Amino acid sequence: MKVVLASRNKNKIREIKEIYRNIVGEELDILSLDDIGYTDEIEEDGNSFEENSRIKASVPATLGYIGLADDSGLAVDALGGAPGIYSARYSGGGATDAKNNAKLLKNLEGVSDRAAKFVCVFSAVAPDGRFITVRGECPGIIAESESGKGGFGYDPLFIYQPLSKTFGELSSEEKNKVSHRARALSDLIPQLSECLKQYK
Repeated sequence: MKVVLASRNKNKIREIKEIYRNIVGEELDILSLDDIGYTDEIEEDGNSFEENSRIKASVPATLGYIGLADDSGLAVDALGGAPGIYSARYSGGGATDAKNNAKLLKNLEGVSDRAAKFVCVFSAVAPDGRFITVRGECPGIIAESESGKGGFGYDPLFIYQPLSKTFGELSSEEKNKVSHRARALSDLIPQLSECLKQYK
């Protein structure tokens, strides 16, 4: 049974494969939406990370695969939890990482409370409708300027305090041990592995 990540984001696929290998000790063959020829856009019209992750994971499941999806984002205390589920499109139409980061910095100008957390909710949905949903969070603070060329998204602005570095400054190995995605996957992977065994 193939696992299909309901995404076209190669960074996410690479991270998930690395984290899975670190936990299980073997490779997980993950396909993307492009790999299975799915060209439609998936409408993320849920009101929470949990709803959106299940909506996305359900699409490959309806095509006979085990669907895997995450919905993740940045929640900033001083902004009432924004950008939240709108993190990827925070700066509006034509949003890019650079535009999103610039808007975040502008909205936090003069703000002393820069506490934030990365949130990741993963869902796995089987063709028979069974599903698993887990949540991982990583607390940190928002820097006043970008630092580091690694990672993607808000990583250059998110300071992981135990290491006194932004996610953008961490190596992939360091990030994959502590990130919100790693924390969610550490809960999901054992359950996903059991699910996969049932389809072998």
